[in-house]
Amino acid sequence: MLDSIRKHQKLLQIILLLFIVPSFAFFGISSYTDLFDKDTDLIKVNGKAITTLEVDNNAKRQAERFGGNSQIAQSMPFRQAVLDELVQQRLLAFAVNDLKLNVSNAFLSQSLTQIPEIKALYKPDGSFDTARYRQLLANAGMSVDQFENAQRFDLMVQQLVTSVARTVLPNKKLSNIISTMYETERQVQALRFTAADFVNKVSPTEAQLQEYYQANTKLFEAPETIDVEFLVLRADSKEDAKAFNDKADQFANITYDQADSLKPAADKLKLAIQTAKGVGRGGQASLSKDHPMNDRRVVQALFNEDALKNKRNIEAVQIAPGTFVSARVTAFYPAKVLPFKEVSAEVKRQYSFKAAEKLAAEAAGTRFEALQKNPSDANGFGKAVWISRNKPTDLLGPQLDAIMAVDPAKLPSVVSVKNSEGGITLYRVDQVRQPPAGDAKVRAAQAQQIEAMAAQAEFAAFLNHMRMLANVKVINPLKPASGSSN
Repeated sequence: MLDSIRKHQKLLQIILLLFIVPSFAFFGISSYTDLFDKDTDLIKVNGKAITTLEVDNNAKRQAERFGGNSQIAQSMPFRQAVLDELVQQRLLAFAVNDLKLNVSNAFLSQSLTQIPEIKALYKPDGSFDTARYRQLLANAGMSVDQFENAQRFDLMVQQLVTSVARTVLPNKKLSNIISTMYETERQVQALRFTAADFVNKVSPTEAQLQEYYQANTKLFEAPETIDVEFLVLRADSKEDAKAFNDKADQFANITYDQADSLKPAADKLKLAIQTAKGVGRGGQASLSKDHPMNDRRVVQALFNEDALKNKRNIEAVQIAPGTFVSARVTAFYPAKVLPFKEVSAEVKRQYSFKAAEKLAAEAAGTRFEALQKNPSDANGFGKAVWISRNKPTDLLGPQLDAIMAVDPAKLPSVVSVKNSEGGITLYRVDQVRQPPAGDAKVRAAQAQQIEAMAAQAEFAAFLNHMRMLANVKVINPLKPASGSSN
């Protein structure tokens, strides 16, 4: 029932007079104070630059953290998100220093005891094993000062975010007004004009189809594909785990060190070299879902520039527990436009559908024009149903927004909205009513969501203020990563 609030945030923006932004994800906070290599400056925050190298390194780490690969890390949308997050991190660091926030030693100690690995260092008599504590941090490559300063900083940022984003609506009437708007129901009838209704009225000539084909050759391309040979190393149920781990290490090392061929690894580990033809970027539908050539990581690695051009083995990928795969491209077939004869049926289908869309729109436009003069004419409309933002039935955002925008003082009224079937739907609104009583639980939950969105807006406003104080400047635009196809 609360999905409607999330789907129609623009309405709440107007009512709350707030700029709503997505929730922020805070990870890697303790990296704020790292020193960064000098490289191409992208953005300066308080005089300190965020560089291309920093974006690349963070993108790689985060892609690996979420199970992605180098292609994801090199994509422009991912790298832009990383840059945006780095700017936010710098702004939070600036805010902590500017506001002179502090965390007491006692609060820090109490916080550290909540970390399971540190909590386990307390002895039965209640004393703390300092030696093991230092060793634990040393194993992670940190000194005690580095770790505790990072934790102290994280706590200050958490306090800052919590205090800034703590928002309570000053007046419950506002929440009640919004809930009432979401509960208000309107009686609606629909009249659909779809492309499917007009396809049989389209009779394209051969010349029209040829013209459409020539103007839209990209739509009739056979996608790029590759032929592949690959090795699969599977654990034997009778085999000792250590013995298999040794084999897996050999498999990974040989396929990587002797990357021009799979034969050395196949000979050493007595594995059969298998083949697959016509593998696309989405895998190969004719193979089973668990086939190595349908594993996303394997396919993405095979379509990497180095694997395509140099036909080198990809690094071994564990596609399932006890199953490792390495593969190499043996042939690459670039995308090509298929001859008209091979795709003539698809050309006709696409042309006819687009022409039918135009006919449907014209018919809907003619009927809509007539209804503007006589909105009481319900001829051809479907059964009347009651809808609201809380109960939108099958209506999508644009359709519901158009219906709810109708002035209740001017009923009956008709609106025209594009539908998902390649046409237009006319909606006739003739009544408005308010349910006798709203659901108290739903209203309480809606109030919480409204407060959460208001908190996000408060935090966004705070960051915007900090951007001005920190004198954020864009030095150079973010460019595609080297070696990326973006």
